[in-house]
Amino acid sequence: MTGPGALLVIGDVVTDVVARHPEPLAPATDTAARIRTLPGGAGANAACWAARTGTAEVRLLARVGAESARWHERALVDAGVRPRLVVDAQEPTGTVVALVGKDAERTFLTDSGASLRLCPADWAPSLLDGAAHLHLSGYLFFADSSRELAVVALRAARARGVQVSVDPASAGFLAGLGPQRFLDAAAGADVLLPNEDEARLLAGLPEPAGVAGVARAAEELSRRVPLVVVTRGAAGALVAERGRITAEVEAEPVEAVDSTGAGDAFTGGFLAARLEGADPAEAARAGCRAAALAVTRVGGRP
Repeated sequence: MTGPGALLVIGDVVTDVVARHPEPLAPATDTAARIRTLPGGAGANAACWAARTGTAEVRLLARVGAESARWHERALVDAGVRPRLVVDAQEPTGTVVALVGKDAERTFLTDSGASLRLCPADWAPSLLDGAAHLHLSGYLFFADSSRELAVVALRAARARGVQVSVDPASAGFLAGLGPQRFLDAAAGADVLLPNEDEARLLAGLPEPAGVAGVARAAEELSRRVPLVVVTRGAAGALVAERGRITAEVEAEPVEAVDSTGAGDAFTGGFLAARLEGADPAEAARAGCRAAALAVTRVGGRP
């Protein structure tokens, strides 16, 4: 990916309720926690991290509820993103409750709300004017209307010669949809950015044993998508191109506070670096740097 141009992200904007509980959850009674309400969403988070890490222009198409549209728009603008938020007349903005334990790992409770009600009517070809890259949040693929929009945007980008990346987003939702349906809908993408669990599911492999199993999944997927970058949390990332591993990138050592949005930060850092001319391994290192910074703070945004 070379040359100047904007990054267009299509994805989700949600309200994150992040609850950090140093002790295990106590059933049927109270568990002390630190709770914050923050702007989030995989697509929005990735856009914000891309804007922070150097991309000149980042655009975001998403759908929100009327009750928080202004708050979310202001947060995106302040982060350097140019939002195009469709206000849904029926559903509120999606909400995610992130339960973050002592080990900084998170469990999500997700109410997608308006976010997956994006539809082809929300699309405008002009969104691609001046764009060098289109990124699709995988959450789009888990509802009929937003999946249809994702396919329309992907095809429009390919017709213009604009490269496309997809982040599968959720192993749980991916298993529910079916890996083959996801891959069929994402056909034509140039870059796939799964984590280990998503890579295993999409490759149709049993639970991988260590890096060898992850590498096999990455290699298999890169026979379908030219560039595959598998994120591995504290173990870094693997880069696979056209059927072989081309780079193994180490994570930045940090003390994690909250892993919410770490994958989104990687995506934003990776895409920003690619837009600036970095090769896949260099871009993966930029993604790891962004992810390392993300886990040292609460929430999914810079």
